[in-house]
Amino acid sequence: MIGRTFILWRRGQRSRDRRHAVTGVSDPTRTLRIMKAIQQELPLPRWGGARKGAGRKRKSPRKNVQHRPRKKFRQGALHVTVRVRREVWNLRTHRCFRALKRAFAAGCEKFGYRLVEFSVQGNHIHMIVEAPDVVALGRAMKGLEVRMARSLNKVMSRRGPVFADRYHVHLLRSPREAFHAIRYVLDNWAIHGAREKQIPPEGPDPRCSAWPDDQGPRLVAKAQWWLLCVGAHRAACRLGTPKFAARALAI
Repeated sequence: MIGRTFILWRRGQRSRDRRHAVTGVSDPTRTLRIMKAIQQELPLPRWGGARKGAGRKRKSPRKNVQHRPRKKFRQGALHVTVRVRREVWNLRTHRCFRALKRAFAAGCEKFGYRLVEFSVQGNHIHMIVEAPDVVALGRAMKGLEVRMARSLNKVMSRRGPVFADRYHVHLLRSPREAFHAIRYVLDNWAIHGAREKQIPPEGPDPRCSAWPDDQGPRLVAKAQWWLLCVGAHRAACRLGTPKFAARALAI
């Protein structure tokens, strides 16, 4: 009985194969059996990827600070720079600088962080700071930037972000480097004037921490670690600028 059933099934299979051959209709199951396993090419998009010019294009002409983890340090002296957006007013105006002074007075010493020197320019601020580690630096800078942004927005009667990018930080590693950083910060207005081919001003900048201001609260904190207290002063004496060292480091 089983043999007869198999013979009938086989005859029916052959008749179907002949019928498909005549009509030109293929059997899917038979086609899959006789098909060879050939890897087909998958068309891929031809944009993006690791090539020159790939990725989102930068809108501003200045390169932004890279979004990478900050380098770790212990009890470091640092040169910090923050830059404001284009629509923010000139920071050296009386109203804006008065707002910044209130922010400096409230946030110059937090979480072990100390603001030692600063210089306010038209669209950026230079600072010499001390911080015990990168975590304290981030917390203190966040609080200081929030204070500055709220004060400036209140003056300009606006809302929204004030700073154009993350703050840039450079770790000072030697007394000579620390002295040059302090000198660059306090003489920054003269440097910008020389770049614009203007007559370099004399005396301290009225918009920096070296300007004598006996009225109101202190805008900076006293340096407590060796690099800014002793090392930078010794480097200034070796370079033959003791008067500048006395003016810059008499905090």
